[in-house]
Amino acid sequence: MRIAGGIFAVALAGLVWAAPMAAQPAASFEERDFLSRVRRLTVEGRRAGEGYWSPDGNRLVFQSEREPGNPFYQIYVLDLNVGETKRISPGHGKTTCAFFRPGRPQILFSSTHHDPESRALQQAELDFRASGQERRYAWDYDPEMDLYAYDEPTGTYTRLTTARGYDAEASYSPDGEWIAFSSMRDGYERPLSEAEQKQLALDPSYFGEIYIMKADGSGQTRLTHTPGYDGGPFFSPDGTRIIWRQFDEQGLIADIWTMKLDGSDKRQITDFKSMSWAPYYHPSGEYVLFSSNKLGFENFEIFMVDAAGTKEPVRVTYSDGFDGLPVPSPDGKRIAFTSSRSGGGAGQIFLAQWDHEAALAAIRLAPSRR
Repeated sequence: MRIAGGIFAVALAGLVWAAPMAAQPAASFEERDFLSRVRRLTVEGRRAGEGYWSPDGNRLVFQSEREPGNPFYQIYVLDLNVGETKRISPGHGKTTCAFFRPGRPQILFSSTHHDPESRALQQAELDFRASGQERRYAWDYDPEMDLYAYDEPTGTYTRLTTARGYDAEASYSPDGEWIAFSSMRDGYERPLSEAEQKQLALDPSYFGEIYIMKADGSGQTRLTHTPGYDGGPFFSPDGTRIIWRQFDEQGLIADIWTMKLDGSDKRQITDFKSMSWAPYYHPSGEYVLFSSNKLGFENFEIFMVDAAGTKEPVRVTYSDGFDGLPVPSPDGKRIAFTSSRSGGGAGQIFLAQWDHEAALAAIRLAPSRR
């Protein structure tokens, strides 16, 4: 999961803790200042999340737990014009983090369906649930997770990565020629110290780093080298920068960063002293939407900040529980996001109209960060 890699799942379970927050000043805005006509899009299955737009704005690709006999996420495409939903992943194994390829009828996603143990793992999870036992929902960063490109006209899958370690949280560049992704292969490709071996067993996400490669899977290049989980990369609308979230070594605090495509000119654009992640540029390129538990470790809200990070972020959503993974439509007039506001604790995908001009005005009024 892009929360990508699985932070959304962990966050909902309350397993990732944020630093104690300072007193929060009274809000200057309300949710209705930015969002209108909020409606729930997904209703089927145990949970759904991470909705990303097709380049024409007519479809969403997302992940959902709804496949009979498989307790794990599979990938689906929702046609917003006719309301039809189609599964595009194989149906077995675990999947996450899908994204449409601009200019080509392909969809990128991560999957473990090639793993010979995938069906046995499904059955083991089903048996566990049938036994009446319960455990907190948590992402496992399966080392068999690899990137695939699904070709819509032929229904075929092309495997793009084969390295041992979790490869996921991938997205295409605006021209469709590059892929940015997160990988934990560093924990498997080199000899580890005793402390690192313990860290890998405890939390593989510590070894997560950002990589870039060509759309055919060639030229895989590592861009980050900082201890702690780097993940959830997306390209800027002009294709010149990558935005992602970087955790500290303890996995307690995350902030939003940007860099050039070669990994240079790294810039931190939030300093919230909390878990801030799932950043996504508005198509105007003027600001970024992201999620944070600044207001409490179980209360995630959507915020926005200017693209350079010179202002304090502005709060967008005002709903108890989880609001996150905000993704503006290609025309910038709508926003898809994942929320637990409908009750039950698990997330579903919501759609709302987005007021771009109101967002710009609010950002202009925000106090300077530095």
